[in-house]
Amino acid sequence: MEYTKLGGSGLEVSRIILGCMSYGASDKGSHAWSLGIEETRGFLRAAVESGITTFDTANVYSAGSSEDFLGRLLPEFARRDELVIATKVHGRMGSGPNGAGLSRGAILTQVDESLRRLRTDYLDLYQIHRYDPTVPIEETMEALHDLVRAGKVRYLGASSMPAWRFVQAQYVAHLGGWTRFISMQPQYNLVMREEEREMLPYCLDSGVGVIPWSPLARGRLTRDWDEETARTSSDDFGRTLYTQAEESDRRVASAVAAVAAERGIPRAQVALAWLLSRPAVTAPIVGATKPAHLADAVAAVDVQLTEDEVRRLEESYVPHRPVGF
Repeated sequence: MEYTKLGGSGLEVSRIILGCMSYGASDKGSHAWSLGIEETRGFLRAAVESGITTFDTANVYSAGSSEDFLGRLLPEFARRDELVIATKVHGRMGSGPNGAGLSRGAILTQVDESLRRLRTDYLDLYQIHRYDPTVPIEETMEALHDLVRAGKVRYLGASSMPAWRFVQAQYVAHLGGWTRFISMQPQYNLVMREEEREMLPYCLDSGVGVIPWSPLARGRLTRDWDEETARTSSDDFGRTLYTQAEESDRRVASAVAAVAAERGIPRAQVALAWLLSRPAVTAPIVGATKPAHLADAVAAVDVQLTEDEVRRLEESYVPHRPVGF
């Protein structure tokens, strides 16, 4: 495993981040494919043993049980100071006014709930899961800054939003003397490259680390395009992501398959190696529900694509309408 700083900060992360959306109680939330605690234990053990130090979850994943699983299990495999734990805030967790969104009340309430479930005194990275247009950005950024000052959070990050919104948030933090975001978590993969237009250049120029979600396009880059899995049949959100340019997307997926076949390696390694080679990308967030998923992610760190292979992977892409905000 390789390690690097997250953007221009001093926070060191592994070049593969384990995404933990698939770990949690399957009867809570909307992720029917989530793995139970015993299965989760095996994946967390394997991740730590492979050198992964960085784990990404969110308060809404399986209605908080993803955070709970991590809080219960990670201490079995590593000391707290050896790990980077990242979680997120924004989605609905309760019926009251502080149960969702990015108001001061919601942030202060939800951070304590996440800390309780994760069984930790601090979060290495606290991310806003989306932008909240119903709350003044000044209120959100000052509240997040207060968490850093209180020692509950060490660094701040953000997730999918229009680039101008992200720039606005950073500027407001600068004006207020508040803590700025050190990371952006966008949707970025071979069939959704729209962030290359504005977000990624801005992040690269301003020292913001990029930790993409859905690096394998919900698995579509790892198997034949029409192949169904238990997750694809029940992933309502995922079904909205990769439907607008299927003809070109299929050609991209076919190019991944061809390069992988020529190299004699799984498709996932090729798709992740491409992402790891992008200048702005710090580390992709990879989910794993089968041992091979984790093994392929770790192996991808050592795969170096040629210029010709990169050209073949990229040449069929067409502009898409950004989704997932």
